[in-house]
Amino acid sequence: MTGVVAVAVPNVAFEGRLREVLRSRVEFIELIGDDLVAAGGKRTRPLISFLAAQVLGAHPGRAGWSDVVDVGVCVELLHSASLLHDDLIDDADTRRGKPSAFRRFGNVVSVMSGDFMLARLLMLLANLPGGAALTRAFGQTASVICEGEVLQFQVAAYAEYALEHYLDVIHGKTAALVELAASAPALLLSAPDAQREALATFGREYGMAFQMQDDLLDLAGEESSIGKPVGGDLREGKATLPLLYLLDGPHAEEVREILERRAANEGDVARVRDLAAAEGALERTRDEIRRRAGLAVCALETLPASEARNALAALAQKEIERSH
Repeated sequence: MTGVVAVAVPNVAFEGRLREVLRSRVEFIELIGDDLVAAGGKRTRPLISFLAAQVLGAHPGRAGWSDVVDVGVCVELLHSASLLHDDLIDDADTRRGKPSAFRRFGNVVSVMSGDFMLARLLMLLANLPGGAALTRAFGQTASVICEGEVLQFQVAAYAEYALEHYLDVIHGKTAALVELAASAPALLLSAPDAQREALATFGREYGMAFQMQDDLLDLAGEESSIGKPVGGDLREGKATLPLLYLLDGPHAEEVREILERRAANEGDVARVRDLAAAEGALERTRDEIRRRAGLAVCALETLPASEARNALAALAQKEIERSH
């Protein structure tokens, strides 16, 4: 993949720019920033931004590519800030195998470091071409992320189990940021609205498929492969897609009772898992994952053919393969 491999992240240019943006005169903030850079990870969201920019005609080494890198950094900063806040909300002990920031430094430092990342993100956006449109897009996405997180708790608290709520939650948790990662380069590069919308649709549907797959694995996966005990969502009272399918079937009352008691009784998770397999809820969920990933691939077909477009399509295709 000539050109695509050159921008695969993490890479030196991206990581260096991320470290530069996170520099602070306050040691604790600097340490959290260092952890973010050192942790690395797949950097899937900025990679999507880089590939989307290439689809639209931008290329590494050419004029304006540094602005594309900054958009990728902004996407990663918004993602990282949300993770700092999420770990505190979820009382998470670890993040990528290491103690979470609030466990190491306390609640105030963790929250304020997340806010620091958001502030640095705004500073970057202010200096980019199309900064006003980009700032609106990032602000809107941040709002959706917050709403999705709070809605998730509201649904569990009120036992308002509904497909509409679930879709809103996973859009906020995951898909909205992927949608932004894919479409922000179109704002940066002043691409036609049709191309921006195609990339937004790709990001949204791919993000939805990805989160549905994670939710499926939380119930039907193996602890050895997912790295955490199965049934975590069920224990938190979260009605994911397989559960919603069961709530629309003959075992609805039993499943609702298990959800409302947060799977507190021994055998609750295994019972729901068995029901989901027997009643076809797992396979229906896999079908929906494949459908959403297929929509993501189809959205790209209106864009110019390129290796970068193929690389984006391969990301969605992977979710189709994972669902089998």
